[in-house]
Amino acid sequence: MTYTEFLRRFPDNDACLEFLKAKYYPDGAACPKCGKPSKFHRIRGRSAYSCQFCASHVYPTAHTIFHKSTTSLQLWFWAIYLVSSSKCGISAKQLGREIGVTYKTAHRMLKQIRSLLGQENEPPLSGDVEVDETFMSGRLRESERRQREKDGLHKNTPSYMHKGKDKMVVAAVERGGRVRASVARDRTKPTLHGKIREFVLPESMIFTDEFSLYAGIDREYKGHKRVRHKARIYVEGDAGTQSVESFFALFKNSVRGAHHNVSAKYLPNYLDEYVLRWNHRKDGAGVIFWEILERAKKNPLPAA
Repeated sequence: MTYTEFLRRFPDNDACLEFLKAKYYPDGAACPKCGKPSKFHRIRGRSAYSCQFCASHVYPTAHTIFHKSTTSLQLWFWAIYLVSSSKCGISAKQLGREIGVTYKTAHRMLKQIRSLLGQENEPPLSGDVEVDETFMSGRLRESERRQREKDGLHKNTPSYMHKGKDKMVVAAVERGGRVRASVARDRTKPTLHGKIREFVLPESMIFTDEFSLYAGIDREYKGHKRVRHKARIYVEGDAGTQSVESFFALFKNSVRGAHHNVSAKYLPNYLDEYVLRWNHRKDGAGVIFWEILERAKKNPLPAA
């Protein structure tokens, strides 16, 4: 979808409201109150339509991210377009400048949009699947690594983990296909194996590095092949983790460039956004735009 096409489809607020009405209350749909198939007529001066039989009001924005928002629908749609068309994401500051709203409003809009991008309905992965984990933190000093080993922790455990904040990400990528990723509460064998079981079907072949906590996963899957990164071997036959490392590189570089830093609280939401980008990377920005609009009413929000 180009900018010109966006303006042609949604030239004003009324066009956006009519789009939602046609989606959620098309002509011939049953009225929520009387149950009769109705043509819903626009109420002048309000963002509502009335049933032709009982005159009850329906609101196309109810239980969506647009519910009770004082920001115009066209700006909401424009924000979704910018999120979908930007290759590396867009920050709240940049969004505010683009659509002419305050930082506080732009931050809330982005938070609501990202709330639609969860992976709950994503099917498990299959085939050849690469799995890896990474910390969302800066590079540690050697003195910090030695201190962590003295404390009985893994030498790469960042300071975030000491404070009980989850900043480790586990991802699984189908070769040439989709990705599933989420934040892990710790770096232990039960957690890593649990994430693999959550993301990948049992008939799949698993590829990882030589990290010891992945040992034993082959008992639950078709097989498990490992590549020895410590020996500077990155491809050995068909064993390798380049795909999942490419996803991590895209995610980290995008966060570093567009957002600079992500708090532990909102890391899962940002991760969901980049999982969606990866899974639709071959489909173009227009597909992501319509996908977000399609999800607008899948996660009903409270009325207040």
